[in-house]
Amino acid sequence: MTTATPVKTEYEAIIGLETHCQLSTNTKIFSNSSTAFGADPNTNIDPVCMGLPGVLPVLNAKVLEYAVKTGLALNCQIARYSKFDRKQYFYPDLPKNYQISQYDLPIAEHGWIEIELVDDAGNPSRKRIGITRLHMEEDAGKLVHAGSERLSGSTYSLVDYNRAGIPLVEIVSEPDLRTGQEAAEYAQELRRIVRYLGVSDGNMQEGSLRCDVNISVRPVGREQFGTKVEIKNMNSFSAIQKAIDYEIERQIAAIESGEKIIQETRLWEEGSQRTSSMRIKEGSSDYRYFPEPDLAPIEVTQLELDSWLNQLPQLPAQKRHYYENDLGLSAYDTRVLTEDKPVADYFESAISKGANPKSAANWITQDIAGYLNKQKLTISEIKLTAVNLADVITRIENGKISNAQAKEKLTDLLNGITPEEAFAGQELIADRTILEPIIDEIIAANLQQVEKYRKGNTNLKGFFVGQVLKKTNKRAEPKLTNQLLEEKLNNPI
Repeated sequence: MTTATPVKTEYEAIIGLETHCQLSTNTKIFSNSSTAFGADPNTNIDPVCMGLPGVLPVLNAKVLEYAVKTGLALNCQIARYSKFDRKQYFYPDLPKNYQISQYDLPIAEHGWIEIELVDDAGNPSRKRIGITRLHMEEDAGKLVHAGSERLSGSTYSLVDYNRAGIPLVEIVSEPDLRTGQEAAEYAQELRRIVRYLGVSDGNMQEGSLRCDVNISVRPVGREQFGTKVEIKNMNSFSAIQKAIDYEIERQIAAIESGEKIIQETRLWEEGSQRTSSMRIKEGSSDYRYFPEPDLAPIEVTQLELDSWLNQLPQLPAQKRHYYENDLGLSAYDTRVLTEDKPVADYFESAISKGANPKSAANWITQDIAGYLNKQKLTISEIKLTAVNLADVITRIENGKISNAQAKEKLTDLLNGITPEEAFAGQELIADRTILEPIIDEIIAANLQQVEKYRKGNTNLKGFFVGQVLKKTNKRAEPKLTNQLLEEKLNNPI
């Protein structure tokens, strides 16, 4: 009698992200203190953000504008009526012992964004991720734990309230993500969108973009969700992916060994590349939300909504579709060009001046990008204008200069030399009557190599091309040069 081999259970992860995005306003959400990063501790503070008695908050109008624009860019329904609420918890970084946030009536709900994943072969796949809500709130201060490199070993803590009152939008996704890679790409797409809008710099290292992950696992085919665990303290997109991948494996291993997954908050430890338990997760009832009594409800007028909608730029996903479908670019080129809006603007300006899209993409993603990386510059800092890049590409396309000539002069062009100056007196020789005598002379001077070529060593063609380029100071037009050489080497008179 034989026994059946037990079938190994397959699991899938259910992942959602809560993303806090700092808005790029000059002043805080409810007061006029500066939001500048890097100030000395406790210098960008005021009675409002410190919660001193007798003060009243006043909503920064720019915060509402940026929040609505972000909601529109995320395909959300904008609430014509919303309000602020008090979220109460007691922690040293919260001077008022409550946070002004939004609970049951957020500014935006029911949206989505499109993420794009590219496989090793360069093939893109796209997926819509739902957006549950977007709401406005104020940030808390920052605790600095001292006496140890780890929180658990610290002997005392310091608090910097400069961040208290910094304007945030919290973006909550639907549990539509399934892998660490999808989650990291979702976070990156959010950053691209807010940067395109100009509402945030999305800098994770400075805390402008912070992601908390909610993750559970369940057997494939089961509809019921598993127990949700929250992960905090991820300060890069790679950390998001690694933390999720680790947590998926940890939860599956725990379930298969008979352990119970508890609802808790865990920290990602970059050094050890693992998550560790921080605290039992609170529920919404623990925060005792109630309407903020010191702030009037928010009403968004149709005029405001129309105006902000008309101000939206073309967003990264729209550009990706346009570049691929209308311009015929590869998924790789498309992603590189749309990563930052200034790069996309530069590219589009070049093609509007007549540059071939594929050629412009190659120059920007390869040669110019290499220079920018080496010099640690942005595309806005180079002196090669999009107009002049289009001029260089057009000269190559029209056979006036070679690609090699252009690459030789690239540094000069990037430093502000015009194409007219760079290529003065260097136009390619594309006249058969001029090139033919030069080639005849070279063949006559290298009869031994000619004989070897005609006996089958066709690699020697490169030798003759090199001789022609040397004789013409690299000005011989490549296509015509190759044509004439083949004629004369293959058809001896």
